Amino acid sequence: MYERILVATDGSDLAGHAVEHGIALAKAVGADLVFVTVTELWSALEVAGQYEGGDLSAIPDYEAAAAASARDVLQAFETRAKAAGVTATSVHVPDRHPADGIMETADREECDLIVMATHGRRGVRKMLIGSQTAEVLALSKRPVLVLR
Repeated sequence: MYERILVATDGSDLAGHAVEHGIALAKAVGADLVFVTVTELWSALEVAGQYEGGDLSAIPDYEAAAAASARDVLQAFETRAKAAGVTATSVHVPDRHPADGIMETADREECDLIVMATHGRRGVRKMLIGSQTAEVLALSKRPVLVLR
């Protein structure tokens, strides 16, 4: 049925539930997993304010913090998958719009299914579903499993 499942996560509790479901699904069908987390481009407005205050390291600091956070989140989920006997790899996509990074990774990694939560760290931006999830649902060429 599925050979490669992409699980999108931002490290939030809700995304963690999607990760657990993705691991269980992959184990049940004998699929490999690809975990992806996408970090958005730094905010020009915020960086401008920091530069104005004399902080010239705002962009490198943001990039380093985003990479460290992504690494920690992805390593934890790879460890969970391995403990469940599921083969998993991880991808951090920096400086991208999350929905684009998710779909591009699914294409590049030749995934059969995208698993993601209804919303992540930003909370509910729409009444029932987050904006990134809605965008992936609307634009993905692949099946998308959305978990509450």
